[in-house]
Amino acid sequence: MGNGHRSGPRRRGHGGSAPHRSGERILVLPGEELPSQGLKPGSGTYRVGGKVYASILGLLSPRPPFVQVVPLSGRYIPKPSDVVIGTVTDVQGTFWLLDIAAPRWAPLHMTGTPWKIEVGETEQYLRVGDSVLVRVENLDPTGRIGVTMLGEGLGKLEGGAIVQITPAKVPRVVGRGGSMIQTITRRTGAQVAVGQNGRVWVSGDPEAILRVREALKMIADEGQRSGLTERVDSYLKATSPSGDAGIEEPARESARRDAPDPPFARPPTDDEPTDLDDADERPNDASE
Repeated sequence: MGNGHRSGPRRRGHGGSAPHRSGERILVLPGEELPSQGLKPGSGTYRVGGKVYASILGLLSPRPPFVQVVPLSGRYIPKPSDVVIGTVTDVQGTFWLLDIAAPRWAPLHMTGTPWKIEVGETEQYLRVGDSVLVRVENLDPTGRIGVTMLGEGLGKLEGGAIVQITPAKVPRVVGRGGSMIQTITRRTGAQVAVGQNGRVWVSGDPEAILRVREALKMIADEGQRSGLTERVDSYLKATSPSGDAGIEEPARESARRDAPDPPFARPPTDDEPTDLDDADERPNDASE
């Protein structure tokens, strides 16, 4: 105990190499020793003297070869290749300044867009308050965030509404294999784009937007419980204006100018979290 680490109460599934039941969600506290069982420390953890400890408050998430902790809340920390939703806060002659809910604002240079823009014409394309779907391209040692609009599905988001959730709940909104987001779009007919920074863009008729908001609130409030996709599906089916099974093939309007539609209901890749049982940030290689 003299090293400043707290071993924590010896609850079932906690501490050292004690096992825990498959599917059991375990809350861990900062400084608590984790059952690493030969796993490497991942995001939300650190290692001291061969033991792995939680660095944040969150849910234990072993994902071999890493043991990780999913934060219950917290500010978005950018990672390269993240797709995020940003809001224009300032317009300069050659770039726009974006708020992406990160500790620092992110400049989007005019060369990082599909448009042919002359110096001084930036405000003709994006204005303060506009929302865009961009990808985090790089992070320099000073913490400066580079983003780009070049890429399939990226661009300006026309109309709609932005709903903010905690970034930790993004995998729950997407769902395993895209199941949750597909359920939401199928039942409401709304267009939905989810950013890794916890911003969700919703476009559709006012009633559809309201139902999506309520579904997102349900996910935020009950994200730690199992069977959530079924409960969201039941809610959306019950609140359908026609009382039927919902819209199987929602119409998809263009969400931007001069570029393809954003990646709505994009299923996660193989190395991307899909559910709270196995969800969290990508491993922090520096902690290996």
